[in-house]
Amino acid sequence: MSRKKLQQLGISLPVLPTTSVGSFPKPDFLVAARAEFAKKKITREELGKTERRATEFWIRQQEELGVDVLVDGEMYRGDMVAYFAEHLEGFQVGGLVRSYGNRYYHKPIISGEVRWKGPITVDWWKYAQSLTPKPVKGMLTGPYTVMDWSFVESYPDRRAACLALAQEIRKEVEALIKAGAKIIQIDEPATSVRPEELSTAIEAMHVVTDGLPAYFITHICYGAFENIYPGMLDLPVDNFDLEMSNSGLDMLALFKKHRYTKDISFGVVDVHTHVIEEKPVVVERLRQALDVIPQDAIWVDPDCGLKTRTVNEAIAKMRVCVEAAQALRDRQAEKAGR
Repeated sequence: MSRKKLQQLGISLPVLPTTSVGSFPKPDFLVAARAEFAKKKITREELGKTERRATEFWIRQQEELGVDVLVDGEMYRGDMVAYFAEHLEGFQVGGLVRSYGNRYYHKPIISGEVRWKGPITVDWWKYAQSLTPKPVKGMLTGPYTVMDWSFVESYPDRRAACLALAQEIRKEVEALIKAGAKIIQIDEPATSVRPEELSTAIEAMHVVTDGLPAYFITHICYGAFENIYPGMLDLPVDNFDLEMSNSGLDMLALFKKHRYTKDISFGVVDVHTHVIEEKPVVVERLRQALDVIPQDAIWVDPDCGLKTRTVNEAIAKMRVCVEAAQALRDRQAEKAGR
């Protein structure tokens, strides 16, 4: 699959490399600092220092667990769309709407011409990467999801807004690559919401990624994939990061019907439950994946971001991902040595 591309980029990974989707829960000390900042009791600079402390905490946790491709944990972000809307021109902050469960976010309003003012995530990526010799993914939200999760007022239609966003988000990707990022994840969880707009999501992703020297991942989760598969394989990325466990691995049936042709970050633990999966359960999920998808195409991670879990739960869920991947590596090494 895309292992050769990674090698060309100077990245060497073991079989069944482990990673995380992106977000981790904010430690108590950061939650307290964010509350203090909201009350104007500490400065933006003081909050930033605490966000960096939390970022280092999660880099160290991932290193200790043995994760292969790290993330910064998104300690500096709230909502994945509102954060980028706050840093792009052409947006206003809207009222609260429900995201899921009891979680709400301020839905942005695209009220003017969208413009990239300068790097949004680059300094955070550079800081996280400076803490570890392991590769750290660049992380940003894709144009289709930013458009879909916003009110569109200043463009004639949704496609026009999406493509305008794509042009500006590409500039952020270019800035990440210039800074040294070689693995970049562009989250597009809204892709499965409107199957009739899949072509727009694909067109926008071409604008974002075409001709750029990086290994691209897109995260899509919790949708009616049967309505966009196999068409979604036309998205110009190397790796799909997919929720698999919460839905009982039912997508494997789709992959059997229409061959899956990309790398996959295969979600092996459910992030929406407090239950910590046992290692044999996760090993079995991976074994079923290996029955359908070539080993060299499979990465191992949770279903989605872990920010909804406690710190201890997130660490435990990452630990079982790593242990399951290592168990299968050991099993294969044992067979090869016979």
